[in-house]
Amino acid sequence: MSQQLADIDTQLANHKLSQDDYTHIKEILGREPNLVELGVFSAMWSEHCSYKSSKVHLKGFPTKASWVIQGPGENAGVIDIGDGYAAVFKMESHNHPSFIEPYQGAATGVGGIMRDVFTMGARPVASLNALRFGNILNDDKTSAHQRYLVRGVTEGIGGYGNCMGVPTIGGEVSFDECYNGNILVNAFNLGIAKSDEIFLGLAEGLGNPVMYVGAKTGRDGLGGAVMSSDSFTEESKSLRPTVQVGDPFTEKLLLEACMELFKTDHVVGIQDMGAAGLTSSSFEMAGRSGSGMIMHLDKVPAREEGMTPYDFMLSESQERMLLCAKKGSEQAIIDIFEKWDLDAAVVGEVTDTGNMELFWHGEKCAEVPVDPVSEEAPELNRPMSKPAYLADLASVTINDFDRVSNQAAFETLTKSMEVVDKSWIYTQYDSMVQTNTIKKGGMLDASVIRVKENGKALAMSADCNVRYCYIDPRGGGAAAVIEAGRNVAMSGARPLAITDCLNYGNPENPEVMWQFGQGCEGIKEACAELTTPVIGGNVSLYNETNGVSVFPTPSIATVGVNDDQENVLMSSFQNEGNILYLVGESRSEFGGSLYMKEICHTVAGILPKVDYKNELALWDLVIEGNKKHLLECAKDASSGGVAIALAKMAATSGFGCDVTMSVDDARDIFAESMSRAIIEVKPENAEAFEAMLNGLACEKIGSVGGEDIKVNDVTMSMKRLNDNYFNTFKRVIERDI
Repeated sequence: MSQQLADIDTQLANHKLSQDDYTHIKEILGREPNLVELGVFSAMWSEHCSYKSSKVHLKGFPTKASWVIQGPGENAGVIDIGDGYAAVFKMESHNHPSFIEPYQGAATGVGGIMRDVFTMGARPVASLNALRFGNILNDDKTSAHQRYLVRGVTEGIGGYGNCMGVPTIGGEVSFDECYNGNILVNAFNLGIAKSDEIFLGLAEGLGNPVMYVGAKTGRDGLGGAVMSSDSFTEESKSLRPTVQVGDPFTEKLLLEACMELFKTDHVVGIQDMGAAGLTSSSFEMAGRSGSGMIMHLDKVPAREEGMTPYDFMLSESQERMLLCAKKGSEQAIIDIFEKWDLDAAVVGEVTDTGNMELFWHGEKCAEVPVDPVSEEAPELNRPMSKPAYLADLASVTINDFDRVSNQAAFETLTKSMEVVDKSWIYTQYDSMVQTNTIKKGGMLDASVIRVKENGKALAMSADCNVRYCYIDPRGGGAAAVIEAGRNVAMSGARPLAITDCLNYGNPENPEVMWQFGQGCEGIKEACAELTTPVIGGNVSLYNETNGVSVFPTPSIATVGVNDDQENVLMSSFQNEGNILYLVGESRSEFGGSLYMKEICHTVAGILPKVDYKNELALWDLVIEGNKKHLLECAKDASSGGVAIALAKMAATSGFGCDVTMSVDDARDIFAESMSRAIIEVKPENAEAFEAMLNGLACEKIGSVGGEDIKVNDVTMSMKRLNDNYFNTFKRVIERDI
């Protein structure tokens, strides 16, 4: 066995393990651990891999429905989309690496989530991202650095996704000072597979070979999982070596080799080497199967000299997989991967000991029981307390601030970084490769691809209003699920399931843990009420720098199915003379609104009312109305209210509009009541549409057309609107170039 540890206190600190953890490790092993074993426990018990702070709150998520094939616990979730086909999807964070090294951090986030999908046997067909940055508007160092991060992250996402030939078809980008110290980069990918050809991360069958395939292993990313399980300080720039380096060309080869392999009968199970690399992949595969494993680490393909067992187990080099093969298939598998110019090696075998036995040139260098590493990871019920700041927020209203004319407010809001078109970002992504994209970035609300195998369409949307989550963590979590689902429904698709990426601050802060627990409860409630189960996801904690945590940011990605790819509903105006309806109840609700942030310069108030019955009724109206070909377009009214929704619809279509909506207060054109949509209908279909309302609140508010956008007392020329909407972001982001 490898040498025993010296200076244990220093080693524990380096591995982010406590004295209690160390005592527990010794109890599991029945002896002192060596360095390799300590590294294994450190990685597997890190926040990033074990969910030790979050596990207690994740219990109770709705995860089942008749269309769910695979829920949480595998590389990605799977839903049935009909005719023998399945959608495989997941979202994950790459926040800490992207803040340290934006290009590689974002690129390897994209690569990692794609591997999660294609390791299930699915070919990746669409990507989204949910990005949060700090203030990019000022002339100070902070804003300049944030602009640098936006440019780097964008290049990383585009560089990797474009090389892979997978379209990036949408997502969301928002900006707030709370992300000045920690940006958030959440990557989503979706793939298509035959529903009876899903591969799982299993290692079973006594004596079956364990094989390593893909790129060679180096020292990059050492300690990445542990790094992502701690807060940032001024010294965090020294963590750059813990950021992995990706190679999309190698990943493309790996994808095609795996797709070829999946057509054979050689594979028992396969697992991506993501966070914690060979450690997590081997322990997870053996753990799911209740088996043991022997691995000969000197047989792992290496690209650096002098690598040690510790390096091999904890490296997070990219583009690698671990697979369990059927005995006798070894050479056939090696031949496939060598054909694609990739390494493939038999590095071990499945045992029935329940232990992970690691060898180095014939000598055992570590032995760890598999189950306790997973099953006995610390499960912390951390202290929680309601944040003190909430007591002061609920009483704040827009009436506490000087009144601004609607015209001035509209001018400001149409230039808000949250509102304006981000084509500077999304045009760097190839959105049309594979030729299945129907609705892409910039076309508002959900993005949509066709499924050429069965004639259907898949709609997907990533959403989270972080201001809502700040003023009401539970309601904000629910609102994120509602908003993502509503966007999907506005395309004519039925929302079926979600994946989440739960981004929060330091879990050692009781107020942050309260936010997290409340956010989970909101997500559980909304998913149950809307029948959109959680089929997978990711938790990212310690998004904190120098004691300042980000706003609660539970990003939600919803996927839905439209039975007819030829009948996808758009979100922009379609023709002059068409009638515009506002469906849903409008109230003077400004809590956490864009208006409060941009005009009143505060994030406060009471969350707009949540009504699941009305929300589902709105979804049904749009989905069924679209099936009957009664609708021309539908767009939800959310951030910035009806006025900003109309501005986006006008700018992206080139058509003006003339709208008058009923209001109690003139500013209500910017209010953010939920469960509302603007729907465009041809005059000849108006009667049939109105007959479908079934008690839903609805107002005929105007029509499409003209050279201006007019909403109550606001008027702006289309020329002015287009300049605000399409050119503002470019002017800001290129300020330093």
